[in-house]
Amino acid sequence: MILPIVAYGDPVLRKKSEEISKEYPNLQELIANMKETMYNASGVGLAAPQIGKAIRLFVIDASPFADDDDLTKEENEVLKNFNRVFINPKIIKEEGEEWSFNEGCLSIPDIREDVWRQPTITIEYQDEQFEKHTEKLTGLAARVFQHEYDHIEGVLFTDRISSLKKRLLKKKLENISKGKIKADYRMRFPN
Repeated sequence: MILPIVAYGDPVLRKKSEEISKEYPNLQELIANMKETMYNASGVGLAAPQIGKAIRLFVIDASPFADDDDLTKEENEVLKNFNRVFINPKIIKEEGEEWSFNEGCLSIPDIREDVWRQPTITIEYQDEQFEKHTEKLTGLAARVFQHEYDHIEGVLFTDRISSLKKRLLKKKLENISKGKIKADYRMRFPN
């Protein structure tokens, strides 16, 4: 089932999300709905707060980036297969020299900005069977993870841009929260 995506300005996007257990009600159905919602909106990631649930869960499918000619063969291969469910994830370590990439967000349609993040992260998470994993991610795989991870921490990519850019975007962001926006997918607006 395709769910409405929560728009900028909704308080759920600012909450630090709660961990969940195997007993979380209808978890497999929720994960399936989140994937369907993400694909319907042409996204590469979707966090539970973006569908109104303040829980530590997100889904990623970075395969659309795998066709990028600017990436190495190895990175294309990683992205092609980077389709996962992350439950109760933690970033253990971030390292390397920060790099800039133009990010967007399904909760903030029609706004894209350059965001600086570290290129290599070590993460821990549970998959949909609640098996624990520890791994290292680099490049775009790390970036997509960091963006979705921010959502479960109550952080938006617009929090990571300069105060000048934030001021320039203020009116656009207000319009999004008021529903004065056209999106190609269902949205839920706070005002």
